[in-house]
Amino acid sequence: MKALVVDDEKLIVKGLKFSLEQEGYEVDCAYDGQEAIDKAKENEYDIMLLDLMLPIYNGYEVCQQIREFSDMPIVMLTAKGEDMDKILGFENGADDYITKPFNILEVKARIKAIIRRNKRKAAMVPQEPKVIESGKMKLDIEAKRLYIDGVEVNLTVKEFDILKLLAENPGKIYSRDQLLTIIWGSKYPGDARTVDVNVRRLREKIEENPAKPEYVHTKWGMGYYFQG
Repeated sequence: MKALVVDDEKLIVKGLKFSLEQEGYEVDCAYDGQEAIDKAKENEYDIMLLDLMLPIYNGYEVCQQIREFSDMPIVMLTAKGEDMDKILGFENGADDYITKPFNILEVKARIKAIIRRNKRKAAMVPQEPKVIESGKMKLDIEAKRLYIDGVEVNLTVKEFDILKLLAENPGKIYSRDQLLTIIWGSKYPGDARTVDVNVRRLREKIEENPAKPEYVHTKWGMGYYFQG
């Protein structure tokens, strides 16, 4: 089992990491909202322990952004105990809420209960394909690898994320602003041209004729979509 602990208080992170490792978890740590989002995109976790008051992005914003690409269970850990804070946490995608100071035994019990519940839910839902194939293209989601006609194509992280999002939602049009928010984050200082540059480079790598794309298409005035 793999967990991500996110808190800007290093002593709390250290304590939670130690306690979870004693239970056999592999634990990664993050100390601000951006680092949490980046690690969640780069790794698969069974659960996240997420503080509310964080630098860069707060816990609500982190939770909201992660729900754009992941359904992993999220437990919010916070000094705030108001009902409205809990409601906001749940509305932004949190699965549970524990108020500081907390009992580590309670945290462990909540984690086990959520993971059990999540596993039962996952067993009842047909698993999404880990490999997407279209024409000569084979996209291995789990291994984060792309093959065109059997030959591996090296993509940057952002190029892969764009292709993955579009390929998992064929026919759905994403505007440049939507892609910028989902792939780069709502507070990324760049503009929509960043998306255009990455899509152009992606096409140059995967399309036989980038001017007449087979996979990543443009809907003029609206955005990009996948059609294999």
